Amino acid sequence: MATGILPQPDGGVQKKKHGIDYKWIALSNTTIAVFLAMVNSSIMLIALPDIFRGIHLNPLVPSNTSYLLWLLMGFMVVTAVLVVSFGRIGDMFGRVKMFNLGFVIFTVFSILLSISWMNGTSGALWLIIMRIFQGVGGAFLFANSSAIITDAFPQNERGMALGINNIAAIGGSFIGLILGGLLGPLNWHLVFVVSVPFGLLGTVWSYLKLEDRGIRTPSAIDWWGNATFAIGLISLLTGITYGIMPYGHQNMGWSNPLVLLAIFGGVVFLAIFGVIETKVKNPMFHLSLFRIRAFAAGNIANLLASLGRGGMMFILIIWLQGIWLPLHGYSFASTPLWAGIYMLPLTAGFLIAGPLAGYLSDHFGSRLFATGGMLLAALSFLLLTFLPINFSYIWFALLLLLNGLAMGMFSSPNWAGIMNSLPPNRRGSGAGMVSTFQNSSMVLSIGIFFTLIITGLSASLPGAMFSGLTQQGVPAAAASQISHLPPTATLFSAFLGYNPMQALLGPVLGHLSAARAHYLTGKAFFPHLISGAFSKGLDEAFYFAFAVSIVAAIASALRGGKYHHQEEPEKQPELLEEIAIGE
Repeated sequence: MATGILPQPDGGVQKKKHGIDYKWIALSNTTIAVFLAMVNSSIMLIALPDIFRGIHLNPLVPSNTSYLLWLLMGFMVVTAVLVVSFGRIGDMFGRVKMFNLGFVIFTVFSILLSISWMNGTSGALWLIIMRIFQGVGGAFLFANSSAIITDAFPQNERGMALGINNIAAIGGSFIGLILGGLLGPLNWHLVFVVSVPFGLLGTVWSYLKLEDRGIRTPSAIDWWGNATFAIGLISLLTGITYGIMPYGHQNMGWSNPLVLLAIFGGVVFLAIFGVIETKVKNPMFHLSLFRIRAFAAGNIANLLASLGRGGMMFILIIWLQGIWLPLHGYSFASTPLWAGIYMLPLTAGFLIAGPLAGYLSDHFGSRLFATGGMLLAALSFLLLTFLPINFSYIWFALLLLLNGLAMGMFSSPNWAGIMNSLPPNRRGSGAGMVSTFQNSSMVLSIGIFFTLIITGLSASLPGAMFSGLTQQGVPAAAASQISHLPPTATLFSAFLGYNPMQALLGPVLGHLSAARAHYLTGKAFFPHLISGAFSKGLDEAFYFAFAVSIVAAIASALRGGKYHHQEEPEKQPELLEEIAIGE
């Protein structure tokens, strides 16, 4: 079929290649990219036990906990740090070029992850370093995918397109849980191999098919801004990561001088970064964009929504793996896979609501759907507090579905509202700013949720554990020592699919009768032991998520009416540099 020209509602033209509108080529390619990146972000959650067994390293040994945390969170940290810079570079040198480079980097380091041959600490370090560089590729993909879609689609279709892209990303984070549970037990290398063919396909396809349709803004790189931003954010997120680890005789590391130095030092560097960005001619972080009401309100709402949901998946998985699944007959070793399966209603909600809400927001604006989505999310968090620890699954599934529908209803319209508000020459850096807020708040959310759970456990778990162990014949000295261990080890054990009591009691089991040892390491003792203490921390976490969701709804409601940045570069080029205030 001959190449045609189709008019766009915003005055541009849409090229048609071989009967396929370019916009669908752009959407499908960028959707594969973000889906692949998010699968890799979450696949480690379920596959970690098999990976650590594969490299012959016990993650529950205190000296190895840092390897566990960096394998879990390193990908998120590096993408949060780099995504703004890479979005800005895309604005300067071409978004498609940077996107293609991201696919290449991501694929190369996926291959290097899959062929790892080392064991022990050297094997863990290899995986961490390769994951960090894989995250560099992911940052290139995240930073430029939304801008490429916005360049390709007319204004009245962007909500639908960004909705599909955003929901593919969120859906990928849950599908990664299932893949990790399925592939890890077969061979832990497959967890990384699965990305390679899709990475190769995406690399070739993006190189051959994508076109740079954005408006480039050649300028000097803001080296001081990049340096202070990277130092500040890395320091802050590293401090949060180590804050959830035990310190000395304390259950968590928030009083560790190095953690405090990292957090407050990071804040200082970020403050210096903010000052620099108001002084330099070509800043990487365009603070003036926050004068656009739709951009500012959408970012605040997005940050708070990520803060509410980021740690939720983490504690729901612990709830399932450590308590509910063993009580319902599942072995601890099988709980990682089944936890991912039982979380599927959350994914279904995202996949149903996201594209539909994005499509409707193209016609009715983002405010109604984004605000309503966060109100529904707040309701779902509140209703979760009424579930007993040993719940009936149908109610749990319905609340997960409601939360997924709510977050899908919020995410797609919110992204579309933000991207529509940006000038064409700021879409890369603007999308990078959104991704930075989202990824950073995800790390912060895990720190907050984990702290609330640990605080709840610390209050009553030691006494309950000492009493329960001594009643089963464990010597008082051993029971006292075990009961005063940081709850972090207990939670990580359940999270990784290990039998927590078997890991904690170790050689003590050999001094007990076979019947008592069997009962202590069975499926009921640990869940009943931890239920009361865990429930208190769980409720506090849900109340926190409820509160931030309400504030996010308020921020979303303040975004103003339906707003699109005016795109008439041929008639009024000065509009590309003009920042408009939303209605």
